[in-house]
Amino acid sequence: MTSTAVEPFRVVFVCTGNICRSPMADVVFRGFADASGLGMRVASTSAGTGDWHVGERADQRTIEALARSGYDGTRHRARQFTHADFAHSDLVVALDRSHERILRGWARTETDADKIALLLSFDPSARTMDVPDPYYAGPGMFDEVLGMIESASRALFRQLEPAIRPVH
Repeated sequence: MTSTAVEPFRVVFVCTGNICRSPMADVVFRGFADASGLGMRVASTSAGTGDWHVGERADQRTIEALARSGYDGTRHRARQFTHADFAHSDLVVALDRSHERILRGWARTETDADKIALLLSFDPSARTMDVPDPYYAGPGMFDEVLGMIESASRALFRQLEPAIRPVH
């Protein structure tokens, strides 16, 4: 018996503690995939470079910002990025250049390093390459960060969509 199932394109979004930016990116990207009818062709997750929040929910302000924009971030549980994430991912998306540097340091092969990209590099309208960390800011900053993530995630999804759309 042969399977005609196609492996999903696997993306992991990475920030510092995996409670603010990367969960936002995962939820937003997943939203674009599901809305396009391609949810089954994409597997997305998120992780942090640090282990401070492993097992915790997303920051309450993250959940609230997502909810204000129609997303559900309540199922998220923080985890730390591991070397296995390179093997299990087609694309490793860093939320800022410090995460990118850490990930490049952890990459054991050129293939691993080639999977790393900055989220804002996909957004031609981005004025910076770093999504700012809203952790020490107020709710307004969470909304601003979410807007940046939505714009870049939309651009990333548009770039990936032709490759993941089934050929009929």
